[in-house]
Formats: sequence, structure tokens, C-alpha cells
Amino acid sequence: MAFFSTEGLSISFGGLKALADVSIDVQRNSISAIIGPNGAGKTTLFNCISGIYRAQQGRIIFKDKEIHRLPPHKIAALGIARTYQNVELFAHMTTMDNLMLGRHLFLKTGLLSGATLFHSRSRSARDEIANRDRVEQIIDFLELQAARNEFVSNLPFGTQKKVELGRALALEPELLLLDEPCAGMNVEEKQDLMIWLKDIQEEFGITCLLIEHDMSLVMEISERITVLNYGRKIAEGTPDQIQNDPQVLEAYLGGDDRAEN
Repeated sequence: MAFFSTEGLSISFGGLKALADVSIDVQRNSISAIIGPNGAGKTTLFNCISGIYRAQQGRIIFKDKEIHRLPPHKIAALGIARTYQNVELFAHMTTMDNLMLGRHLFLKTGLLSGATLFHSRSRSARDEIANRDRVEQIIDFLELQAARNEFVSNLPFGTQKKVELGRALALEPELLLLDEPCAGMNVEEKQDLMIWLKDIQEEFGITCLLIEHDMSLVMEISERITVLNYGRKIAEGTPDQIQNDPQVLEAYLGGDDRAEN
């Protein structure tokens, strides 16, 4: 039984078939990738997994539990976090504040107990300290020390992508969905990202599933790759198998410019 899987996932928008009978398996503690030309349905697949869209057919199974009918907050609580193709942060809050928001599932105190935060022995103070300690670990891990107290709106886009990754890690997920994590990053930042993803897998034990257009990163870091084209799965296999698959070559070399789904 796969750690995570989709079975026959299909969804249409009007007359457009965004996903058609898409089945994938993701093994625990692996790094896998979803690739395909623009408009292939990659982000639509992530939106179904995270509960933003509800597939019209098929099932989504996470740790033997069907999750395709659950709302996004319940899916997140089960241990699935994601980043977005376009950064979804609170621009007028600091890096620290954005990362602390990622700890919302772990906040155990309410308004009245929160009012006693100044008391060092209060439960709310202990929660605050524990959550800030976790966020500080993420800041150190992603080398965000210089951005800790900066408003996100003042940060370069590549750094904002790191903050969003940090916020996802703050949820302590078991499955991390990364939608184009390299977008807006320079060569050095991309190299750092590859190291971080391996550390996230090996040290944190987090399973990673990413959408990415940077094929050098995909081929270097992924253990298994699924290829979508026009909403359908056309190939699945190791990086070597995918690079030599004629359907994949045709999809990339013979495709047109299509809007991303």
C-alpha cells in the first residue's frame, strides 16, 4: 500500500477536462515529481490533493484514509502541507510572523489564557516559547536569519519562496507538496534548495512531491517522476526512464503554449 495515492482522479471545468483518470503512487520518505507542459493539469492535481478543488471522480488516499471529501484545514491537520506557484504569504507581516502562522495547528491556548502570556509559568507562555523555538530552528535551517524581522513585501522573490517553504515546514507535515519551488530563484538558491530538500527527506523524514519546470533539478533529486499532458498521465518511472520515453519527448518538443492549470 502506497503512503499516498490518487486513483482515477478526474475533474472538468466547463467543457475542459483538467484531469482525466489520473492515478499516482507516492512511497513514504521519497522525493517524487510531477512534470508536464504548461496546461498539463499539474497545479489542478495539487489543488485536488489539498482540498481546494473537489475531484468529480476518483479517490485520494493518505495513510490508508480517504481524504478527497475533506476540507483544506482537515487535510492540513492530517499532515499534508503545500507551497504555491505564486507566493501566498502575508506581505505586510514579518518572516517570523508568517512562520508563526504556520504553527496554528499547535496552538493550544485561547483568548483568556493568552492574556496571561506575560506570566512565564503560564501554559500560553510555554506554548509560545515552544512554537517560537520550532520557528527559530526553521529559520536557521533555511538560512533566513537576515530576513527574520523583515516585512515579506520587502524581500526578494526567491527569499519569499524560502519563507513559504518555511511556513509549510512549520506545520510539521508528513507529506509536503511543492508547487514550482525553484521559481524566481537564482542558480545558488536552486543549489541550496536541492540540499534542503534532501535534508527535509532524510533528517525530518518528510515525503516530498513537487511540481517543477527546472528539469536539471527534477532529474537530479527525484526518485520517481509522473508526467502529465492535457490532464492525462502519459508516463511514470525513474528519471532515466522518463528522459528516454518517446511520449514525454513528444509532449515537450511537440506541444504548444497553453495556460497553466
